[in-house]
Amino acid sequence: MFVMSSKISEQEKLALTPESGFNLVGIDPFEAYGKKLYFIEHFDMYQEALKAKKDRKNPDEYLILYNGSS
Repeated sequence: MFVMSSKISEQEKLALTPESGFNLVGIDPFEAYGKKLYFIEHFDMYQEALKAKKDRKNPDEYLILYNGSS
């Protein structure tokens, strides 16, 4: 039996966290643990990343913005 899990590994988060700027990342809740996140696009400015997130038209898509450490 398949059970959907919302747990995301720290390794996944770190792999998709940029050194600077912002990464728009999708979340696939049906994928296996450790493979739930997928890269969509990188942005230098928060406003651009937020606009791109809002402009995505798939209502079933789960999105998150990861910001860089610098």
